[in-house]
Amino acid sequence: MVQYTYRFEKVLTIREQEKRQFEAAYHEAVRSFEKVATQLYELLKKKEQLIGYQNDRLKSGSTIDEIHHYAIFINSLDHAIEDVQKKVSQARARMQWYEQKLLEKNLEVRKFEKMREKDFQTFQEEQNRIESQNLDELSSLMYNQKIFR
Repeated sequence: MVQYTYRFEKVLTIREQEKRQFEAAYHEAVRSFEKVATQLYELLKKKEQLIGYQNDRLKSGSTIDEIHHYAIFINSLDHAIEDVQKKVSQARARMQWYEQKLLEKNLEVRKFEKMREKDFQTFQEEQNRIESQNLDELSSLMYNQKIFR
């Protein structure tokens, strides 16, 4: 019996390795995005709490120095929020890029696997045809031996 070998096995192996690498990179990009998004959430939450606290202080009466201090602090939080928003956008874009590449690699791998399935099916059909042909020849030989004895 002939052993089946897929002619694109090495290519498929390489594509699977690339897919695994992109999966790892994608998961790292997701973790990075989540980390930066959490930082943004924390800053926004901190700003909201500070504004709430400042409003409470204004109602109960606060000094001009306190108001000025909170205004400076909120302004610095706004700058930090802007910077982190840029980082979130960059991390999201990176994550989406890796996601797209991962989808492409999945499709490539799937195409090669589908080709291998079809190639193996063709191989099996050819092996069955050859086996059937051999059995026909064998039965013909046995028949001829019986007749000529």
